[in-house]
Amino acid sequence: QVRLMESGGRSVQAGESLRVSCGVAVASYRSHCVGWFRQAPGEEREAVAAIYTGDDSTYFADSMKGRIAIFQDVDMRTVYLGLRNLQPVDTAMYYCAAMPAAFPGCPTTWVSRREYEFWGQGTQVTVSA
Repeated sequence: QVRLMESGGRSVQAGESLRVSCGVAVASYRSHCVGWFRQAPGEEREAVAAIYTGDDSTYFADSMKGRIAIFQDVDMRTVYLGLRNLQPVDTAMYYCAAMPAAFPGCPTTWVSRREYEFWGQGTQVTVSA
């Protein structure tokens, strides 16, 4: 069983940066693929980035590539998503999700929400112009 808890979302102005966090409560922390997704009102949930907790391998979707960073604190069992130069179009609920990794690395299908067994409740990021 995996429990995920996001935090750090808030209202910001366009151009600002923000870091959101995902606490991952699981016994075998270093054998999971942890992904970040976002969902704007009326839109589909889309993948943003993922990290394989075993070796810090990172994966990025095109949607925010160049403006994001994903990294982890193994001791704290927390995965962070750093967001730069935020724009109003980035306003969304940001979710983290986890799947056990059978092999090192996240699968090529990491962008699919169906691959993830465990989800957090989300943290809201609102960007004003």
